[in-house]
Amino acid sequence: MRHDWTLDEIRELFSTPLLDLVFRAACIHRAHHEPSEVQVCKLISIKTGACPEDCSYCSQSSRYQTEVEPSPLMEREEVLRIARRAQEAGVTRVCLGAAWREVRDGRQFDRVLEIVRDVASLGLEVCCTLGMLNEQQAARLEDAGLYAYNHNLDTSEQFYSTIITTRKYADRLATLANVRKTSVTLCTGGIIGLGESEDDRISLLHALATLRPHPESVPINVLARVPGTPLENQPDVPIEQTVRMIAAARILMPASVVRLSAGRASMTGSDQALCFLAGANSIFSSDDRRMLTRAVESPDYEADRALLKTLGLKPRPPRDVTATM
Repeated sequence: MRHDWTLDEIRELFSTPLLDLVFRAACIHRAHHEPSEVQVCKLISIKTGACPEDCSYCSQSSRYQTEVEPSPLMEREEVLRIARRAQEAGVTRVCLGAAWREVRDGRQFDRVLEIVRDVASLGLEVCCTLGMLNEQQAARLEDAGLYAYNHNLDTSEQFYSTIITTRKYADRLATLANVRKTSVTLCTGGIIGLGESEDDRISLLHALATLRPHPESVPINVLARVPGTPLENQPDVPIEQTVRMIAAARILMPASVVRLSAGRASMTGSDQALCFLAGANSIFSSDDRRMLTRAVESPDYEADRALLKTLGLKPRPPRDVTATM
């Protein structure tokens, strides 16, 4: 387990012939994880749209004209209904997303804390992605039973301002540091296909792999090109590049869960099989083909059950997340 990777080392790793890279990643994956298990996760948008940020890829930004209709914070009972249905389908982690720039203390955050407590009481791992938060807010989420906090770096520090101008890279790192002051695990990764260079992808991997400790979860997202956003006409990301990112992440961060996240809906079964072989061991699934919104699709539970069965894989069983509550 290393945290002192250099950019040159990662660049050399990233340029390894693809099959050699996948083989090396597969060996490391088998040494640190049960290779037949894939964690199935569900993403619930508990507050959708009207975000003041200008993230160029995002369907929920108030600055762009997309098909997303803003909606208020979801009622607790509705979130629990969706979570129970997901659990029955084999989901063991539920991620609650709110289109906020940052967490603000008050009635809405109090409601989110109640939802976290209730979903965690079902025996599910609860992850939240709520934007920036301070140390005290992170501690309150910990007290409510939060298992993980998602806050992606998105891309390299050098390319970041090309994609987002309403917050700085340092702001994202500060939120990660605030989460690390609690027992809440860290979920942070990035997006490929934003127009970044290969060096930007290498720099993103370097930023993640030199965190101490490594993030417990590393999502690898492929850009969902949403009409109405500045990046709607970006070219497709070749599957070879997605596999390289997954394999490199697996080698650099052996114990982390590598999540095959946004973009999977457009992949063939063979594409996904190669991603699993390269070290991906988590997916997002749904019963209505959405991730956070309809603008970003997810394969459904039935399709994923069939795919995992075909590949000889199985959903990872739930952990006892109530023991620390």
